[in-house]
Amino acid sequence: MDQKIEKWVDEVLKQDIPNDVVAVMFNLYEDDENIYSMEIVGTENFDEEDEDWACDELTDFGTRENPLVLESDSGWEEVLSKVSESLKRYLETGKHAAKLKRCTAIATGFVDGDVEILWTHGSCGATSGCM
Repeated sequence: MDQKIEKWVDEVLKQDIPNDVVAVMFNLYEDDENIYSMEIVGTENFDEEDEDWACDELTDFGTRENPLVLESDSGWEEVLSKVSESLKRYLETGKHAAKLKRCTAIATGFVDGDVEILWTHGSCGATSGCM
């Protein structure tokens, strides 16, 4: 799963992150039995106390039309865990990790579930964008 996610994120983030994007959310969807998809959205704010920040979307980087499709026999909890771990590794060593880390926060989760914050920029305010 790591290589598939890494290759997809690398391709999506060839484009610049708009300056007014404050946080990045990797949205997960359960499409069908054993089929999941992921999109990347940039949001206009971030509030660690209010998960609705993830709904303040500015861009989907074209991923809503071209999501990453993942197949897994595991339940959604295990898929979320695997995706989270893969994204954390990407944030450590991925080609565009530094670009992502210019944002205030990076998170993942199922669109109808809790948000798991993967990374936050301690010195960056919630009104700052990705530069």
